[in-house]
Amino acid sequence: MRTRRMMFLVSLFPLLMMVMFYIRDHQEEQLQRSDWFKPRNRLDVITTTNWLAPVIWEGTFNREALEKFYRKQNITVGLAVFAFDRLIDEYLDLFLQSASKFFMPGHKVIFYIIVDRHLQLPDIKHSPLQSFQILMSGSERWWNHLDLVRMKILGDYIQQHIKDEVDFLFSMTANLIFQNEFGVETLGKSVAQLHFWWYFQNTTDFPYERRAQSTAYIPFELGDFYYAGTIFGGVPLQVLSVVQEYIRNVIWDIENGINSTYEKYLNKYFFLNKPTKLLSPEYCWNPVFRIPRQVWRVKVAEHPTASW
Repeated sequence: MRTRRMMFLVSLFPLLMMVMFYIRDHQEEQLQRSDWFKPRNRLDVITTTNWLAPVIWEGTFNREALEKFYRKQNITVGLAVFAFDRLIDEYLDLFLQSASKFFMPGHKVIFYIIVDRHLQLPDIKHSPLQSFQILMSGSERWWNHLDLVRMKILGDYIQQHIKDEVDFLFSMTANLIFQNEFGVETLGKSVAQLHFWWYFQNTTDFPYERRAQSTAYIPFELGDFYYAGTIFGGVPLQVLSVVQEYIRNVIWDIENGINSTYEKYLNKYFFLNKPTKLLSPEYCWNPVFRIPRQVWRVKVAEHPTASW
């Protein structure tokens, strides 16, 4: 009996070693939050939500640990920017020039430039890791609702090919200027941008949609944060989820005679589907307003001539 037991244990040894090596390698591939996120470095701001999502401020992240992890993953990040009509002439060149310098430096990036007319790309000094795709908008039914058209086109392109080309995707408006590194600390499954103004205001004052007839409705006693419509992102299928839910809700409201704003629908989505990472107002600031002490380094600024 003892001999059979010993032989059985010996036979299990190779399997046990394989399991141990798998666990070790799997643990090495996983990035633990404590490896890169240091919320106690910023006690002057909200760094963690009540659903335990990190809020990214300067000083809260270890970029070296993040870079080490994502370089091993060999990621590709997409950035979709829309430039219709005057936005091409007024904002697009500066957006692309600054993004090519500060957006995910050192990583493979695909810029998806979605326009409504033929475009000659500006002469951009860019990294060999960066590529640019000009995507044309088609003939859309809802051209009098440009945000709806924008989201419809983005959803179509994600399904057609973007989901197979990138690991993470951001959608941004063209009236932005990158001023400092917008790096891998921003990556996550579902990423939302805190509004630079409303972050510092009382929750009860947030301009959510308060009409109960609208699909964007959030009651007065509810709500977490107010999110900006300038930036959102995540893994491609999560971005697609935002897009599809937005389209469904807007079309329902339009057909029922209700008109709300893009930002309010976005806030309703993130109210129901909590983002896994939030970007502080440092990641999108309006230079018209004085920079408060909580904002250490502005990563992206709205164009000075853009209306708020």
